[in-house]
Amino acid sequence: MAYTADISRTNPSCFLFLIDRSGSMGDTFGGDTKRRKADGVADAINRLLQTLTIKCAKAEGVRDYYYVGVIGYGDTVGPAFSGVLSGKELVPLSEVAMNPARVEPRAKKVEDGAGGLIEQSVKFPIWFDPIANGGTPMCQALKLAQSIIQKWLSQHPDCFPPIVMNITDGEADGGDPIIPAAEALTKLSNNDGNVLLFNLQISSHQANPIMFPDSEEILPDEFARILFRMSSNFPTHLINAAQQEGFQVSENTRGFVFNADITSVIQFLDIGTRPSNLR
Repeated sequence: MAYTADISRTNPSCFLFLIDRSGSMGDTFGGDTKRRKADGVADAINRLLQTLTIKCAKAEGVRDYYYVGVIGYGDTVGPAFSGVLSGKELVPLSEVAMNPARVEPRAKKVEDGAGGLIEQSVKFPIWFDPIANGGTPMCQALKLAQSIIQKWLSQHPDCFPPIVMNITDGEADGGDPIIPAAEALTKLSNNDGNVLLFNLQISSHQANPIMFPDSEEILPDEFARILFRMSSNFPTHLINAAQQEGFQVSENTRGFVFNADITSVIQFLDIGTRPSNLR
């Protein structure tokens, strides 16, 4: 069966995030007149990286169960880590943990012990900064992802297949992203299955998100349907993860979210990065 390989230090897997940095990412989320999409996505990616390092931390340090990369696409296309990791395509998780670009104080609400909430300052590591400039060269980002993942697979023939997560708010420039770029990426495979590509579309309009659909018929426009077709079906362990969070999913469910708000972004990243067999 595919998607059952153990994830370990000797057989790591990888996550590659493709992040839209076009000018429209400077607009706010639908229903939220204060928070820019670029800022919300950057916070979600940084929080996920912090969570991954915590999950993989043992007494001797952070174990390299995963390698992680972030590709930004807007006025340029390329690796998007900040600081010491700048320019690197895939980085072992222990190296990520040791090298945030900086650590910022953030306010977090915590229980005060008397039934109320108080604000507490916490340290928030930053690896990825928000940028909103240029067009939406998604095809170029997908082609770069294909090159990076192809190289990874040649060195890790038995790993749990890489997961590529694309977060965008607009239609792609430079041609239909489904042919050939997305198909070429998802046709890559190793001994445990094909590369998984999940897509999340963020909107500036206020409407309910459509989370993890199993048919394109409920989607309102052609670009949403293109992103759905690009998206991989959920393997069994992610179907189970989505069901545990209360989502109605089936064997036809794809890793796609339409009209996402910031809550949906966080849920998408959380479910899409759930491990299968972590050893």
